[in-house]
This record gives sequence, C-alpha cells and structure tokens, in this order.
Amino acid sequence: MKITKKIASLILYSFCMLFFYSCNSDENYTSIESPVVMDLTQVPYIKLSDYKFFEGDIKSQKPSYGVLPYKPESELFTDYAQKKRFVWMPNGEKATYVNDHSILKLPIGAALIKSFYYNNVQPSNTTRIVETRIMIRKNDGWIYANYVWNTEQTEAFLDLQGSTTPITFVENSVQKTIDYVIPNEMQCAGCHTISGSKKPIGIKPQNLNFNYAFTDGTKNQLKKWVNFGYLENNLPSNIISVVNYKDTSKPLELRVRSYFDSNCAHCHQDGGYANFFNLKFAFNETVDQTKMGVCVSPNHIVPGIEGRIIKPGNINQSLLYYRINTNDPYYRMPFLGRTIVQEEAVQLMEQWINSLTDCP
Repeated sequence: MKITKKIASLILYSFCMLFFYSCNSDENYTSIESPVVMDLTQVPYIKLSDYKFFEGDIKSQKPSYGVLPYKPESELFTDYAQKKRFVWMPNGEKATYVNDHSILKLPIGAALIKSFYYNNVQPSNTTRIVETRIMIRKNDGWIYANYVWNTEQTEAFLDLQGSTTPITFVENSVQKTIDYVIPNEMQCAGCHTISGSKKPIGIKPQNLNFNYAFTDGTKNQLKKWVNFGYLENNLPSNIISVVNYKDTSKPLELRVRSYFDSNCAHCHQDGGYANFFNLKFAFNETVDQTKMGVCVSPNHIVPGIEGRIIKPGNINQSLLYYRINTNDPYYRMPFLGRTIVQEEAVQLMEQWINSLTDCP
C-alpha cells in the first residue's frame, strides 16, 4: 500500500504525541506541548525538578521535549568541569539573529540551563553533578538561578549564596584535587553583566555554527534551532565562526583568538567588567593583535615582569602568560571560574607567543 506524505506526517505526529518526552525530531516545536513548567511569576523555583527540564531520573540529564542540548565550539574553562547545556523556549517564540558575534536575542520566558559535573570522581570513580545554573528571561530582563546538587544526586536546590566543595577527580590519567567554587549572585553578575544589564554569554552564532550529535542525528546547531522553531530563518549564508582552541589542526592564531573569546571576552569588552583595560578579546576584535595585548604596555605591574602584556618571542616577559599560568588569586586570569591552571591553555599561549617575531 502506498503511504502518502500526509499519512506519513500523521503517523509521525502520533508517534511524537505518544513519546513526546524523548522525541527530538525537527518537526516544528509549536505543534506539541512541552512538559516544562515556566511560570514567570513564580521562578526561580526552589528545586531544579520543579521546572521539568529533564525526564526520568533527573541526574541522567535527559532533556524533556522542547529542551534542546547545545555546545559552543570553543568552551569556557571551569577547573576541568564537564558541562551539559540546554535551551528552552515557550511555544511559538523564536530567538533573533543580530550578527555573528552577538548573543542571540532570546524571547521572554526562555531559559538557558548549564550543568557542571565531573567524571572519575574519587574514591568511587563515579560521576558527580555539582551545580546547575539557569538564566531565565523575564519581562524586565534576565535572572540567575543556581541549583546545588545533593550528595545522593537526586535533586538540586536553589542557592545563590555561593560555597565551595572539595572534589578529587582523574583528568587525563592525572588525579587532581580542587575546592570547586559555586558562585554567589554577585560573582554571576561579574561575568554576565554588560553595560549594567544581565545577559547570557555563549549563545553567539559564531559559537554555534557547528555540528552536534542530537538524538535524531548530527546536525548544524543553528539549522536545528531554525528547523525546530527556536530561531528565525534569516541567518546569513556565511557566518564567521570561532574554532575549537583545543584542535591542533586549526591555525594557531585562530585557536588563540577563540580561546580568548570564550574565556576572556565576556569581561574584556565594551561595557564588561574589565572594560577599563586596553584589551578587547572578542573574536571579531582580535583581528587586531594589539587588542590581545601584543606589544601593549600593561596596566598592572608584576614583580620581575617589565615587558609587555604579550612580548613577541618572550613568555617570561609577557604578563598575560604569567597570569594564566599562576594560581595566585591576586594575579591569576581569569580571576573567576578557575582555581587551578589550565595546562592546555598555557601550552597554547606559549606556542603562540614564541611564534610572534614583531609588533603589529
């Protein structure tokens, strides 16, 4: 029997209605009801489970229907924590493209969810989720909601006071021990406040213009958002994008610029926390090497370093190299989000600085 396109669509729709919690097809999101609970007069809720972002056992982080996973190509380092990121929007609402390097403009009621976890946690060599951070766009702007997971990994509870928790884990066959910092609301604001307004950081088209392994297949994330009804279909044909700074097959300077964009630009930009410094680390800015500090005199003095922020061919007289390679809380950069040195970043900077021969 020949199945028409209309009958096939009805079969697919019925299947999704029966299993809508796990169906992640590109059928327009507005046709099916999401289980997510988002009452803007009541959020933030006391418990993470109250949102219904995840189905089944909450620690599995299996997204409910309408909760889309995503991953930026170049990621922010947070003491080697692994991260799972998700976006949810109300039915019929779409994000808007501004330009390649600006965050997508999300609609009122949208939520961004990011869970921080470690694998190979000692002594039992298990996975531990530490916190889940949520940003919700309400009528008067974005709010923060940070949820700290209990020891049993059965629930996470609202906590904006901040704290530390010891974690011992194995990374690249090396055991590391840290006092993981769960930020308070003021620390959240330090990175997420631009020109006096709370804003997300990572959802820029240049960061999402890459493939992701969704449950229904590997697809470009921006196209997935468009097909799912989460993004207006007005993207340019050629988006100037970052690269994965850990990918050694990519050009060295693109890797460095991508690292700066994901780890430094949220503060070092116009209106950011570090706006007063003569450094601008956004990917679209660092085409000019002086924005990365090459041959630029530093604002701060560090004993023993009398060079520049970046002194070509000389890591020992490059202030930036020192600051990413120290755990001294007075000098380290980034000053939030890390308490240990990211060895891969130090190696990347050393390779790049040694490759430079002249001032721009």
